[in-house]
Amino acid sequence: MSKASAADTQHLSHGGLALDPIERASVDELRALQLERLRDTLIRAYENVPHYRHSFDAAGSNPYELKSLEDLARFPFTVKSDLRDNYPFAMFAVPRDQVVRIHASSGTTGKPTVVGYTASDIDNWANLVARSIRASGARRGDMVHISYGYGLFTGGLGAHYGAERLGLTVVPFGGGQTERQVQLISDFSPDIIMVTPSYMLAIADEFERQGIDPRSSSLRIGIFGAEPWTNEMRQEIENRLAIDAVDIYGLSEVMGPGVANECIETKDGPTIWEDHFYPEIIDPETGAVLPDGEFGELVFTSLTKQALPIVRYRTRDLTRLLPGTARTMRRMQKITGRSDDMMIVRGVNVFPSQIEELILKRPELSPHYVCELNKDGPLDALTVRVELKADAHADESAVLGAQTALAHAIKSYIGVSAIIKIETSGAIERSVGKAKRVIDKRPKSD
Repeated sequence: MSKASAADTQHLSHGGLALDPIERASVDELRALQLERLRDTLIRAYENVPHYRHSFDAAGSNPYELKSLEDLARFPFTVKSDLRDNYPFAMFAVPRDQVVRIHASSGTTGKPTVVGYTASDIDNWANLVARSIRASGARRGDMVHISYGYGLFTGGLGAHYGAERLGLTVVPFGGGQTERQVQLISDFSPDIIMVTPSYMLAIADEFERQGIDPRSSSLRIGIFGAEPWTNEMRQEIENRLAIDAVDIYGLSEVMGPGVANECIETKDGPTIWEDHFYPEIIDPETGAVLPDGEFGELVFTSLTKQALPIVRYRTRDLTRLLPGTARTMRRMQKITGRSDDMMIVRGVNVFPSQIEELILKRPELSPHYVCELNKDGPLDALTVRVELKADAHADESAVLGAQTALAHAIKSYIGVSAIIKIETSGAIERSVGKAKRVIDKRPKSD
């Protein structure tokens, strides 16, 4: 049970902070606005970005002839390598001196992807994150503790500008220094925390290490993003901290956090802010557009970005589009996996979120886990390392029982055999940002 009572839910959804009129507009009004903005975006990209001019021409896609939203399917996709191939600024649609801020991805493979923002882009971004925080249940006078990383990563500054735009009090802590995070949460009494879900669990662990019940903190709402997380993880966080755990979605190439956000009154998947981003779901193998309700890869086209318009960007996130509930705009099913996080183990497609779901059904196991891939001769071998909960009964028979039960569940529900290693609390390295769930130790082929 969260600290916000069920009777308070409707109040929390607004909190005295007015909704943007477009959030309640009719579908027809929304689609008309999208078409107008989509046409402007495609023309801006074609006229100002050489990459788009070449790719549109090669595909025979004429932005001046766009007549309907469905016509977008005739345009080519943009992928991460396109941004890297045009490193650093060749994807910008405005002169560099009109770019007021630059962010970049971590660049773990090759060059980072670089994104730029005009003053208008920053203004829109702040408004959309403010809209997202309000949808999460923010009230006037709330204090927001931000534990997303600041710097080139979009999380910290994106959350910061949005919270300030909403008129809230911001504690710009950033990542790391977990002991001090707990101290300031205890001393400052913030109402909202914005952080990755995996690091929220590390903060909860630190509360307990200091002898403080995490449920006793002032926190009422957690706004979690930057990594896939399951509804089982949501339940774990809500139970341990007595908060409402709400999902925020975004990615740097499309804007940053605030592309979509769950509404606290429903918590049924992030509402996509469709006045600024046009979503599609495609078959990841063929690229064909799928109807709403079908499961596939999420693709976004920006509708208002000036510095870096993005056309049909393949996110690699796997989900489906659903009708709006708390807002007119469509929702997407909660992201719990990415096509590039998928492990192929002896021919079976396995996502970390599937394993996480099974782990969290075991009351003696914690959400701290990692999947390791090795070779057993010519065959793939999957090892799942997972911690016991700190208060779990840890004699030899209990550990053996947990190992056997989890291995059986993975084999039965996912279809692969896994070696289970049960470890003591604290044995698995904690992440202060995005959790690393897969370690591939298989030899690289030449």
